[in-house]
Amino acid sequence: MQKNKKNLILIVDKHTESLRQLGELLKSLGDIIFATSGKAAHFMACHRKPDLVITKIDLGDISGLELCKRIKSHRESKECSVIIVADAQHRELELAALDAGSVDFITAPFQPAVMQARVRTHIMLSRRQNLLQVLADRDGLTEVYNRRYFENQARVELKRHFRQQQPLTLALLDIDHFKPYNDAYGHLQGDLCLREVAHAIGGGSRRPGEFVSRYGGEEFAVVLPNTNIQNAHKYGRWICQQVLSLAIPHGHSATVPFITISAGIATVIPDASTTLENLITTADSALYLAKESGRNQFKVAMLERETIKEAG
Repeated sequence: MQKNKKNLILIVDKHTESLRQLGELLKSLGDIIFATSGKAAHFMACHRKPDLVITKIDLGDISGLELCKRIKSHRESKECSVIIVADAQHRELELAALDAGSVDFITAPFQPAVMQARVRTHIMLSRRQNLLQVLADRDGLTEVYNRRYFENQARVELKRHFRQQQPLTLALLDIDHFKPYNDAYGHLQGDLCLREVAHAIGGGSRRPGEFVSRYGGEEFAVVLPNTNIQNAHKYGRWICQQVLSLAIPHGHSATVPFITISAGIATVIPDASTTLENLITTADSALYLAKESGRNQFKVAMLERETIKEAG
């Protein structure tokens, strides 16, 4: 395998000389990054998303087994493949390593050529698996996440925000007068319009955990973590302007002669009774208000004890 900068390997070991030696051995297989503690490695796995993590069992702060469990249980790092390397006296940990989610367990000392071959194989398998996951999670036309991903991940975020008692915001965005656009310009142009709007919305993701999905037809859903009512209003103003600034001509719009969106935005600090369905219904009610008020605008509602407390 030729060196490919898209291959990224994270090596984790508390001993810097061991890091250097393994990095030298594997440098022809991709870009190498290093961590000398489990906590630092998990942070790097979440933010750099390496194709492969190779970790020793003893890391000082946490074990390699615990690091593997954290990587495989966290949304931002769970797609990373993990190889655990242990000295021969720890061979009995192989089953525990596989149960923790590792793809391989290698005992040291190892033959360099065998290590290279195993890493090469796991990088190839990791890339194939990631491609399959992308195909399963993405909308084929717009390339943003699909509704299945939205429903699964939004529930995860709802639980997390309930535990942390932080505000979670959901925006439902609908392209105004899209049927007349399709009828006038044709479905091929309609598909191009959907892609442009999706890329404008997705390209504006500005905080960790924020994601955009195609909710159905010409409607999109945006999940905004840790976003309070004030920032929800800022987002509404920004996203409407973002789409209008695309300046996609729409001569059959009853609003303005360009493609625009209406947005319904719902914010909640979840309690035990809050469901995703509650949040969607609230955002949908706000979207209805935005459309009834003339389109090319947004309305914000706050969900509290399953009722709309504030809208406007």
